[in-house]
Amino acid sequence: MKIFLANTSNDIEEIVKNINEFDIESVKKQVEGLFPAFLNFLINLVVAVLILLIGWKVISVFRKWCIRSMDRLKVDHTVSVFLGSCISVVLFGLLIFAAADRVGISSASLLALLGSAGIAISLALQDSLSNFAGGVMILMVKPFVAGDYIICQSGEGTVKNIGLIYTTLITVDNKQVVIPNGILSGSPLTNVTAQDKRRLIISIGIGYDSDLKKAKEIMERLFREKNEVLKDEAIDVYVDDLGESSILLTARGWTRTEDYWKAKWALTEEIKLAFDKAKIEIPYNKLDINIVSSASDKDSDTIKKTERD
Repeated sequence: MKIFLANTSNDIEEIVKNINEFDIESVKKQVEGLFPAFLNFLINLVVAVLILLIGWKVISVFRKWCIRSMDRLKVDHTVSVFLGSCISVVLFGLLIFAAADRVGISSASLLALLGSAGIAISLALQDSLSNFAGGVMILMVKPFVAGDYIICQSGEGTVKNIGLIYTTLITVDNKQVVIPNGILSGSPLTNVTAQDKRRLIISIGIGYDSDLKKAKEIMERLFREKNEVLKDEAIDVYVDDLGESSILLTARGWTRTEDYWKAKWALTEEIKLAFDKAKIEIPYNKLDINIVSSASDKDSDTIKKTERD
């Protein structure tokens, strides 16, 4: 018990000694020294927030001005919006670096963080990035624009909208087809309406016994009389092939692209009616079946008839 009291007394004396040696003024000075640094950090933080807010507003106004300027220069509106968005992203990135530097965040550390995040995002969105790159190529190179009729491996139709990821087509039966831009930019496609005029070709076979010269005259006459066929372009009618059962006649002319199908359908019908009127045969596959009764069949029918009698 005495030993315990002695130890306790020594501990108390040590604590009292430490308290006497504790320099309260020194601690007070250290705390007062931290306050200016904390106040300076708060000021820098407020300035950084103001930089972000004001900078974002300025960037938004500048983006709208860029889009309006490109629209006045007759740049495709989709391209204008895309370029305006790219400018906004770049400027906002610089704005973030400026705000981060104000609060003492190292630009190198921020770049490393953004780089790591960019790698992770790119790996997760490989297909989308491929389609995005395809959309940029389509908007820049312009193999087709909204309103064109295109044919590709994934379908065909009139281009309704070109986005950064997908392109939307409307088919002739009013179906909507959405195709990734990566497919359109990386595979062959046909732009049917890219040119002002289009070659009209109609091929029809006639029989070998038909009047060849008369058939050619009829086809040429109908082509020249058709309003949709351009008269200042050459019109040709010729024997294209001598087939097994028909002579293939081909007529060629030119129409405006928007008149192509109207002219083709009308001329095909008119040629058929004119050939019928002129007694010009258009051969088609026929199968004649002749049923011949054998002598044994006749005898069998006679026996059956006798038995019934």
